[in-house]
Amino acid sequence: MTRSQLIEQIQTKKSYLCVGLDTDITKIPKHLLTESDPVFTFNKEIIDATKDLCVAYKINTAFYEALGLKGWEAMEKTVHYIGDEHFKIADAKRGDIGNTSDQYAKAFFETMPFDSITVAPYMGEDSVKPFLQHTGKWAIVLGLTSNKGANDFELQQTGDGLLYEKVLQTVSKWGTPDNLMFVIGATQADEFINIRKLTPDHFYLVPGVGAQGGSLKEISEKAMNKNCGILVNASRAIIYASEGKDFAEKARKVALQYQQEMSTYL
Repeated sequence: MTRSQLIEQIQTKKSYLCVGLDTDITKIPKHLLTESDPVFTFNKEIIDATKDLCVAYKINTAFYEALGLKGWEAMEKTVHYIGDEHFKIADAKRGDIGNTSDQYAKAFFETMPFDSITVAPYMGEDSVKPFLQHTGKWAIVLGLTSNKGANDFELQQTGDGLLYEKVLQTVSKWGTPDNLMFVIGATQADEFINIRKLTPDHFYLVPGVGAQGGSLKEISEKAMNKNCGILVNASRAIIYASEGKDFAEKARKVALQYQQEMSTYL
């Protein structure tokens, strides 16, 4: 999906919601466990219930990899089921030497039809560049995350300011706003004004709203640019809104609340 197509989806749906399909087989409703593929069945119902309210889906690959072959099959079926009208994110946090990253890019951009993949920048330019070589595909690079461990490295002072600032300034030169986004955690709202000054035109994937306590209002006020420029992810708050047979209905209700609030900020 291109930048212009993503912006069009945001404007049409009046939403910048990304639904996180962090599907944990131990947390899905028990009645689904009799299905031949309970994870895909769960995902399918969540997608059907929310697809008109969101512009993106984020699949956290760890929850699928943990299940072995069946998990990979569920992930592949899910990403195909989502289709082309939504921005599809592989939350895989890959990042390795160039030839290995090249294989990761082929796995998620060619073997599976994801639009983007989250990438760790620690190993430098040659570990990120392979993800930027695919037309219409995106690298979403870790910038400033929501976890408490962000203090260990990301928020440490360097000779050129905070380390995450150095990451944003350096990585932004490797790609363009057409193929490069950054992960910025919702709980780091105080930093958003500074971050937007450093990367005025890039999109941000913003996890941490909902269960992790980030404020949608604060993020929207501080992080938006003229093209919206943010995808706000909510996972547990939506997909685990109910443990019963009404899980999809309840998921839609929560997603609708997010979409309605987002429409007031656009």
